[in-house]
Formats: sequence, structure tokens, C-alpha cells
Amino acid sequence: MSSLGRASAILGAGTLVSRLTGLLRTIVLVAAIGSIGRAGDAFGTANQLPNNIFTIIQTGILTAVIIPQIVRAGSHKDGGQAFISKLFTLGTIVFVGATALAMLLAPWLVFVYAKDFTPDQHALATAFAYWCLPQILFYGLYALVGETLNAKRVFGPYTWAPIANNVISIAGFLLFIALFGDDRRNVDMWDPAMISVLGGTATLGIAVQAVILLAAWRKTGLHLRPDFHWRGVGLRHVGRLAGWTFAMVIAGQLAGLVQATIVSAASGDHPSGFMMMAAWLVFMLPYSIFTVSIGTPYFTQISEHAAEGRDDDVRGDVARCIRVVSLFIVVSTVALVAASVPATRIFTNDAADAAAAAPVLIAYLVGLLPLSVLFIVQRTFYAYGDTRTPFWFTVVQCAIIVATAVALPSFVPLSQLAAGVALSQSIAGIVQMIIAVWMLRRRLGSLELGRTALSLGRYVIAAISAGFAGWGTFLLLGGNTGWTTADKLFGALGTAVIGAAAVAVYILVLLLLRAPELKVATSMLRRFLPGR
Repeated sequence: MSSLGRASAILGAGTLVSRLTGLLRTIVLVAAIGSIGRAGDAFGTANQLPNNIFTIIQTGILTAVIIPQIVRAGSHKDGGQAFISKLFTLGTIVFVGATALAMLLAPWLVFVYAKDFTPDQHALATAFAYWCLPQILFYGLYALVGETLNAKRVFGPYTWAPIANNVISIAGFLLFIALFGDDRRNVDMWDPAMISVLGGTATLGIAVQAVILLAAWRKTGLHLRPDFHWRGVGLRHVGRLAGWTFAMVIAGQLAGLVQATIVSAASGDHPSGFMMMAAWLVFMLPYSIFTVSIGTPYFTQISEHAAEGRDDDVRGDVARCIRVVSLFIVVSTVALVAASVPATRIFTNDAADAAAAAPVLIAYLVGLLPLSVLFIVQRTFYAYGDTRTPFWFTVVQCAIIVATAVALPSFVPLSQLAAGVALSQSIAGIVQMIIAVWMLRRRLGSLELGRTALSLGRYVIAAISAGFAGWGTFLLLGGNTGWTTADKLFGALGTAVIGAAAVAVYILVLLLLRAPELKVATSMLRRFLPGR
């Protein structure tokens, strides 16, 4: 438990700094291109393309399959070195090919994801795409190295490397503002020099992030070399496992494509693709700091226990991980809901835009806890080499997303279309999580659901009081017209004040309820202190 706490603290600290610098990056980007406008949505679509394509490859192959397989390969006489070298050789070839193909298809990819763009907006998004799509290769190298480091219990570099990306991006976007001015939200304001500075900066940051992670490779104790002899090392088995996750991610990307196409109709005057991306960044802050930071070390341990056939230990790992993660995620949800307007003011240009964006953030937050539980449950299936079951409960989620997204324009105004799409995703995630937990319980038996439900009950009771405290603080500070929405800095400060009020009440109520999970959380948080 001590090693898990240390690993979670390292990951959490790195993720916190990474996400905060990421938010600062978004603030500077909004200053450069505007928060609601055609140019911002054009850049947002182009810069999201490499993420979408890479997600198909990463989640379809790396996250689901690689850590359990590297853990198993560690029992080989060479410590898994041959397996990993062959894997890296094959992976690099795949990423180079995917990058080249995406570059050739750039105009078509932009059209597919944003068919309602005007011709000028489509041309601008395509120009950005040519600069952004090389990120696929660098994302791939970063993930290959990072997943191997995680499997070898070297957790820090994978989390800290993105900070360099954010710093470079911030510097590049500030340079853009110094050279060309700010708030260039209209398509006709752009020329090739502006496009190259903005798009090139985004890709340079990802490249540096990958290089930094490569420098940490020596900590694995393995020596990489090109190896094209792929037969007999088990890559065929990896391919079979990856087939189901690849199909799962394709289904998810198709659902995301439908969402992007639907919401592009609101581009220009209402929250659309770029605003959803910004709200998603805020949503991902607690998810990354707590869910990923705590869940990743647990995933490595679960994979080790599953490989040894220790099902009882796996059940305990899963239950403990859900309880600890939920403790943090529940309070994060209510705090961000209460502070939704100041939080969205951080990445918008005025209070009116913040009020328009807040429903998008709240709609995403509905699904924060289910997504966090799903992270743990889904990776438990992966630890057992079962990638087929997650495919089926993901298909259900995708079907709900598509059905609701297609229906939304008929009864939701354009001003709320982005929020409606975000809410439909959260509802689909709730259904997916329920099915996933039921399927895992059928496989492993008891997951300590009674004890976990009792813990969640305590969290909810505390969260209700915390939510009222946070919302009351927001109203006392002036609400939508108060100082917390005056500018970006005050938005950040107001979010911190409202969040602190909510967290203080949450902890107080849990202390009154004598929640045993607080002791675990306190022990974990102490590891963030200097000298620990």
C-alpha cells in the first residue's frame, strides 16, 4: 500500500502541475483566437484530429494490452527486452504510417468532423491540420515509452513530461500575440505566417514531450534496438487482444464523430467544438489528478495479481481503488458545479461567454464519477486479457450517444446544443458503468459492493452540504455579475475560493460521520508534502 501511495503522489503532483499549466495554455490560446468564433473552432477541430486518430491506436492497442503483456514478458529470461524491442519497432512503423496517411487525407478528415463549416472555415481548419497531424507520431512514441515505464513501475516521467509541452505552447502562443495581436476569432484575419506559428507551436510541444520521455528510458534497465523478427514472441496474441479494443475505440470515435458533426452547427455564435474542448480540459482536471494518478499504480498491481491467479487480491484492489478515487471525485464534482461560471470564465473572453459555457461543463461533470469507476473496472478486464467484454458495454454507450446526439437538434436550441451533447455523453457513461460493474461482478464474484455503497453514501451526504456551501459562496461573491466573472484571473481566484469552501464542508461532514476513508486519503496527501 505504501508503494501505491508513493506512486499515486508522484503521479498526482505531476498531473496537478501539468493540468494547471494546461489550463494556463488554454487561457493564452483563448486570448489569441477567441473563445466563441469560427477561427477558434477551426483550430480546435484541426488540433483534435491527431488526438482522435491517436486514441484509436493508443486505447485500441497500448493502454488495454501493453501493460499486462509487459508484466507477463518480465518473467522471460531477458526480462522482456526482446518482446519490448519488437513491440517498439512495430509500433513506430504503425505510427509513421498513420501520420503519413492522415496528412494525405487532411481535407477529408476536416470535412468529416465539421461538415457544417463554411468554405473559408474549412480551408483554415485544413491548413491547421497539416501543421497538427504530425503530432500522431510524437504522441505514439510518448505513449509507447510511457506505458512501458508504467509497467516497470517508473511512474513519474510519464506524468511530468507534458509540463514541457504546456510551457512551450504558452511561450509560442504568447509569441503569436506579440507578433500578430490577440482575439483573432474571424476566419478572414488569418494568413500563412499566423497559421504556421500557431500550428507549429502546438506540434513542437508534443515533440519535445516525447523526447523528454525517451530520455527517461534508462530507468527501465532495458536496451532498445530495432528488431523486425516478430514471429514467435507473442505479438500475434497481442494482436488478437488488441482487435477487440481497436473495434471498441473505432465505435467510440464514430460516436464522437456524430457529436462533432452535430455540434458544428452551433459554430460562430454559440458554444461549439472549441468551447467543448475547453470545458473538457476543466472536467479532466480532477479525473487526471485523482482517477488516473491513483488508478494507474493500482492497474499495474492488479495486472500482477491477475497474472498470478490471485483473484481475491484483485477484488480487494478494485474495491479499495474505487472507494479512494470516489472520495476525491465526488467533492471535485460538486465543487466544480458550484464554481462552474468562474471556472469557465478562465478560458472565455467575457462574463457572457462564461455563462454560456458553464452548462457545458456541468453536463460533463454529471459523468465524472461514473467515468472514474469505469476506468478501474475496464482496466481490470484488461488485466485478465479480456478485451472483448469492454467492447460490448462500450457499444451500448456509443449507441446511446449517437441516438441522443441525432435527436438533440430537434428540441434543443443551438445555444444549448453543446451542453445537450455533453449531457448525453454523461448519461451514456452512467449506463456503461452500471453494465461494466455488473459484468465484472459476474466474473470475479463479490466486489465488496456493500461496503463501497456505504462509503459512497457517506460521500453523497457530505457532498450535498458541500454543494450548498460552494453555491452559497458563489452567490455571496456576486453570482454571475460578481467579481469572480470580471476577468480570467478573478475567475481562477473565485474558483479556488468556492472550491475551498466546498472542500472544507465536505471534510467536516465526513469527520462527523467518522468516515474511515479519510485516514487513507490523509496518508496519501501527506506524500505531496516536501521531504516526503
